[in-house]
Amino acid sequence: MDLGVRWKLHGDGRTPAPGAVVRPDERLSWPRTAGLGAQHVVAMFGASFVAPVLMGLDPNLAIMMSGVATVIFLLATRGRVPSYLGCSLSFVGVAAVIRAQGGTSATVTGAVLVVGVVLFLVGLAVQRFGARIIHASMPPVVTGAVVMLIGFNLAPVTASTYWPQDQWTALLVMLFTGLAVVCLRGFWSRIAIFLGLVFGYGISWLSDRIFGKIHSVDASGRLTDHWRLDLSGVGKADWIGLPHFHGPSFQWSAVLVALPVVIALVAENAGHVKAVGEMTGDPLDDKLGTAISADGVASVLSTAVGGPPNTTYSENIGVMAATRVYSTAAYWAAAGFALLFGVCPKFGAVVAAIPGGVLGGITVILYGMIGLLGAQIWTNSKVDLRNPLNLVPAAAGIIIGVGNVTLKFTDTFSLSGIALGTLVVITGYHALRAMAPAHLKRQEPLLDSGTSSYGEEGDGAATARAAGEGDTGTARETVRHSAP
Repeated sequence: MDLGVRWKLHGDGRTPAPGAVVRPDERLSWPRTAGLGAQHVVAMFGASFVAPVLMGLDPNLAIMMSGVATVIFLLATRGRVPSYLGCSLSFVGVAAVIRAQGGTSATVTGAVLVVGVVLFLVGLAVQRFGARIIHASMPPVVTGAVVMLIGFNLAPVTASTYWPQDQWTALLVMLFTGLAVVCLRGFWSRIAIFLGLVFGYGISWLSDRIFGKIHSVDASGRLTDHWRLDLSGVGKADWIGLPHFHGPSFQWSAVLVALPVVIALVAENAGHVKAVGEMTGDPLDDKLGTAISADGVASVLSTAVGGPPNTTYSENIGVMAATRVYSTAAYWAAAGFALLFGVCPKFGAVVAAIPGGVLGGITVILYGMIGLLGAQIWTNSKVDLRNPLNLVPAAAGIIIGVGNVTLKFTDTFSLSGIALGTLVVITGYHALRAMAPAHLKRQEPLLDSGTSSYGEEGDGAATARAAGEGDTGTARETVRHSAP
């Protein structure tokens, strides 16, 4: 059985010839392949480390399981879909809501594990019946609205939790990250979030040296005098050791909050598979269901041991576009590096020490970009918001999701925010469509043909975009993403 782990040497193994590309089943020399793998790890650093911190999960375990997830994905797709799987930003809002309701890390991972199972089943259905079942249940107007409300539901987290911890650092990091996203080119723009973290670390350290302790709320919400950058945990951490594992806990209310993210993940995977197929010149429509199922399996495995969910990362798709090296061997190398980082607790301690003000500046941009990916889906799919059939359910669902509106059924069961907003969008759209006059109905493009685009930029790098997370990926980090 071909598992896609045999590669032909491309040319002399050094550099591709002018105009040539290194295909998924080819590789450069092993030292160069290892270097490309390290570059892929750096590209996913920002979102893949910020996401677990924002979700309250172990960043060391997150990076370790991202390596495992990437291996699962490459094996499942037989090496035809070169992609890296990292922690999905689409679930950050879900984790915040579950914790606000009194949930623990086990509750968060239990809810997300169920989402992974559902995603796996969706992938099987797509393999059996084709992508049209996605279009039938989740047309672009629905998908865009759900992605938008998931992203914008996070606004209060930034405003009330991170920004108040150090407003001036947050402002400087926001400005720096925004400039990095817009002004840097090629690979550097792909790691803008990572650069923002490094800049924020430096500013926080300098502020502590110059101004001393800051009087503000800390991570627990208490008003105290504290250092902006506390590296005491780094000194105590070991260089080598396993991350913290824990089992999931299942609560029906938490599962209902998390389930809507399935829509973002399906859109995200569809867009990424489409983008990779366009770049490699290998139509991958037959692999869409497999990719979605592999994403689901990887997320189930990760959350079963206490890690975050995983999804394909468009930051890494951007690296491929810039280097024109699509070899899956580089992703195997990246997975290996991720596993090594995962068993270094000191590295995780550095990530966990990210100051609140730094997260405040980054999340202002990051959360907004996740939400606006919903608008991108509408734009790419040419959704007509003048049509009340599209406008009414999207408008109602977004306001409910962003405003965290609650519908109480009993003393122990209620729907609110993301879950209620998604339910309103989906049921509202299909109910109204069933009753709408014929002139309001029209055939919309398939979801996977409306959530990604691929083109050449001025510097020769390409932009691949998909909904979600994202990671977005969002996303997911310089919004070449796509959950989330």
